[in-house]
Amino acid sequence: MTETLVLFLPAPDLPWRWLRIAGDTVAARGEGFPLLAADTPVSHVAIAPADAVTLHWAELPDRSLAQSVTAARMLAADASAGPIGDLHVAVGREGEVVERPIGVVAALQMRAWLDLLAENGVDPDAVLPAPLLLPRPETGYLRADLGGEGVVRGVTSGFADEARLTELVTGGVAPVVLSRDALETAIVAAVAAPSLDLRQGAFARKTRRAVDWALVRRLGWLSAAILGVTLLITIVQLIKYSTAADDLERRTELLARTGLARGEAVSDADRQLTARLDRLRGGGQGFSRTTAAVFAAIRATPGSEAHTLAFDPNGTMRVGVGVQNEGQILDLQRRLGASGFDATPQGQFQSVNGRLSGDLTVKPR
Repeated sequence: MTETLVLFLPAPDLPWRWLRIAGDTVAARGEGFPLLAADTPVSHVAIAPADAVTLHWAELPDRSLAQSVTAARMLAADASAGPIGDLHVAVGREGEVVERPIGVVAALQMRAWLDLLAENGVDPDAVLPAPLLLPRPETGYLRADLGGEGVVRGVTSGFADEARLTELVTGGVAPVVLSRDALETAIVAAVAAPSLDLRQGAFARKTRRAVDWALVRRLGWLSAAILGVTLLITIVQLIKYSTAADDLERRTELLARTGLARGEAVSDADRQLTARLDRLRGGGQGFSRTTAAVFAAIRATPGSEAHTLAFDPNGTMRVGVGVQNEGQILDLQRRLGASGFDATPQGQFQSVNGRLSGDLTVKPR
């Protein structure tokens, strides 16, 4: 069974006081700081003195705790004499009551309490204002002694019992004093379901987050699945590319067969087609380009004509020409040179019937 150790924070003139709750009853009580059992699971709840915490009740936004605290801080700023930046504001809830309790305490005081508890080896699960250990009365006020101090609780009020203050707040109505049994029952209920815990915001209890190994394993399997699918997609793409390349190579081979000599085996289609093209067109710039350049030069030279053509496999062409004078021979050489060919006369041109005849050797530069 998990026990709860209730620690009443000491005032300047009061010692530590404590209660040990087991189940639904107060099992032990005492003064001074108690011995902490190392082998028994115990939750710790600290009780803040009533005179150190100011309590208010107000209707607050209920959408989120942050909105509620913001609205509560605005109310506390209007009701407090000190700067709101020096105050810690916490918001709670009492069952189905519309008005919500607001606790206001000095931030330095809150830090001092937590440091004092830490020095004694305690990190409390909650810090409760002393007046909220008393039940909320339907009407009037209740009074009880808690940790050596008197505490008064009203419908929407809670404060330390001081003669003049109590009479002023209650309007002279005497609070009803709770019996010991009723008080212990109220404490057990308040600790089990606190209506206002001051450990909020900057003073919230830090909890260690356990590693969710099941989630880690799921994420690991998911990552492995993603990597596997990615790898599978890559492999499929490579197979598709390889198949497409093989198909393209087959089509190239079939096309090459149509351009090669019948019966010739295809080993390197590009090289074999280039070689056949060279054989068909001849060396140099080929028969067609060389012949075209020669006839273009003859047409551009009036009075010249071609008698014979002889094309050698090395790309050289012998052209027998007839011209009217030697100047036309130079014109033919110049025009063929402009087309990228060297034209060299072979021997002397002979004069026959008033015209000059001879051979020109035409080859690429």
